[in-house]
Amino acid sequence: MDANEIQKIVENQRIYFQSGKTLELPFRARTLARLKDAVKRYESQIAKALQADLGKSNFEGYMCEVGLTLSEISYMQRHLRAFAAEKRVRTPLSQFPSRSYQKPSPYGVVLVMSPWNYPVLLTLEPLADAIAAGNTVVLKPSAYSPQTSAVLEKMIRNCFDPGHVAVITGGREENTQLLNQRFDYIFFTGSQSVGKQVMQKAAVHLTPVTLELGGKSPCIVDRDADIKLAAKRIVFGKYLNCGQTCVAPDYLYCHKEIRNELLAEIKKQIKKQYKERPLADGDYGKIINRKHFDRIVGLMEKEKIVCGGEYHAETLQISPTVMDHVSFDDAVMQEEIFGPLLPVLTFSSMEEAIAKIQSLPHPLALYIFTGSPKTAKKVIARCGFGGGCVNDTIIHLATSNMGFGGFGESGMGSYHGREGFSTFSHYKSMVDKKTWLDLPMRYRPAKKIHEKLIRLFLR
Repeated sequence: MDANEIQKIVENQRIYFQSGKTLELPFRARTLARLKDAVKRYESQIAKALQADLGKSNFEGYMCEVGLTLSEISYMQRHLRAFAAEKRVRTPLSQFPSRSYQKPSPYGVVLVMSPWNYPVLLTLEPLADAIAAGNTVVLKPSAYSPQTSAVLEKMIRNCFDPGHVAVITGGREENTQLLNQRFDYIFFTGSQSVGKQVMQKAAVHLTPVTLELGGKSPCIVDRDADIKLAAKRIVFGKYLNCGQTCVAPDYLYCHKEIRNELLAEIKKQIKKQYKERPLADGDYGKIINRKHFDRIVGLMEKEKIVCGGEYHAETLQISPTVMDHVSFDDAVMQEEIFGPLLPVLTFSSMEEAIAKIQSLPHPLALYIFTGSPKTAKKVIARCGFGGGCVNDTIIHLATSNMGFGGFGESGMGSYHGREGFSTFSHYKSMVDKKTWLDLPMRYRPAKKIHEKLIRLFLR
């Protein structure tokens, strides 16, 4: 799609928004219902596309993509009226008589740029939040998941007026042309490097942005943790979607006294959850493309592999792999792994672990396994990160009852549920001043009695 076509789509969406159609709550409710129905109707096509792009099984595709998308849409449907309502706030006595309130209003024309690792969830969930808030939306799914992007384009085209929601597919050229347009809000999920480019482009028009990025999310296991349960949950979170999850545990940081026991349990769990030969399992996924496959394989040091390490270049598959005796200076610790490779590092005390994590860029997630609530609170309070879990991994993002997002190097802003509605809304602060009384104390010429009244009110 060329620059003129993209510009025309954005212009048509601005005209559509300025018509006022999206401001009406019944209209928003109908579009949410239409989106939910479309996701259900296209479920089988979505499943096939996810299998083609990422090797996702039907079970994983529904659990991590379709199901969570439907859950977010349902949440928005239930709470739409409450989220969109004006919120009355206390009015200072000095402004009597008047009523003060905050009114959520849509930004206008929104751009949502989504990644390839969860191409359905991370496209349609922010879409649901944005249309619930009353915006028009241009969706730009990733070129790295072409089958899923094609299904989404078809689904949206048959579901929405392009003036309201449109899908633009393609690669870098289309991304560049889109970011040259003036949007009222940009929502981006992806890498830090591209996130910086999005911010630079947005700055030209002073467009506000939400950036959902990533980072090296630590998984801390203290010596008082339930080792068997920790191993089970770490293996689930790390190797889900072949490790291609922005909040996957990037590395394991465990107390040196329990390293051997924990490693033994992790090996058992890998065999239990992924069988003896993971690459022969028809439900085991693959790396998105050759570029990322080669990058991940390049991070694997054979002499440090204690579990897994097998890979098939022709199918772009890498088995669940564990590397031991890793240091923070190793190549695998210099970038976000985003693959089924788990480095293991150790610490001697929790103070040492906290100090090390504090010295690193803020990760999107942090996980702490411990039997001590005091230890968990200390880690949560002193380490900077987006969100996380105590004694579990990744499940904190699977709820619409609290926001999800990072800060610093892992992003800015958040979404899900109310936070998602708020992200795509500007809250207008309003004072409705009554006309039946006009206190004279603020007008010139000032009198002593007026100054006394002002000092009485404003203190």
